[in-house]
Amino acid sequence: MGRQAGKCVIVAAGDLSVTEIPLSRRDMLIAVDGGLKYCEELGLEPDLVLGDFDSVNGGQMEQIDRLSAESPGRVIRLKPEKDDTDTLAAIRLALGRGYREFLLYGAMGGSRLEHTVANIQCLLFIRHHGGVGYLQDKAGMCFVLEDEEKSFPASMTGYLSLFSLGRQALGVDIRGMKYELHNAVINNDFPIGISNEFVGGEAVVSVRQGQLLGIITNESGLY
Repeated sequence: MGRQAGKCVIVAAGDLSVTEIPLSRRDMLIAVDGGLKYCEELGLEPDLVLGDFDSVNGGQMEQIDRLSAESPGRVIRLKPEKDDTDTLAAIRLALGRGYREFLLYGAMGGSRLEHTVANIQCLLFIRHHGGVGYLQDKAGMCFVLEDEEKSFPASMTGYLSLFSLGRQALGVDIRGMKYELHNAVINNDFPIGISNEFVGGEAVVSVRQGQLLGIITNESGLY
């Protein structure tokens, strides 16, 4: 590959509200199924197009067929009957090529809530395979923490919500935010972690044992 120090950017077929996706020459861009439409709209040429293509229209399918004929290695066709979602299949492929940082666009929102939940689970899959992943959108991002600490710069604004992905998250600390916690327990049946606020200065969140879903919302735009 020669670009494994970069990140893997995955564009899926969910709602997409951003008007640009920053890329460096070391990054790998994967269009997942109907996410190819978004790449075209943003003027991006994906390194790979992957999916069972159940969410593409006829014109896009013709384009995929042409691309497959011209550059067979750039198109990966998946069977509709499979255990992995298209997005998870893309993540597996990129992990196998050495990528460990993932940005997922078009991976949340819309009428298919189950896909959003599946993509949150994909963030844990990335974490369990030595990487870090984010669901990105214009209004914010989602990430997961497991037995670890995460810092946020003083420039961060907006709201941070934390939810336990398991029955309990133990030893939760929040420092440098409007509402602080020390050695707290967050349960999955009580949303005590919702809508904290960045107040300037470095903020730190940590969980000693367990899994947290973090959701950052920012009315002013993408982080």
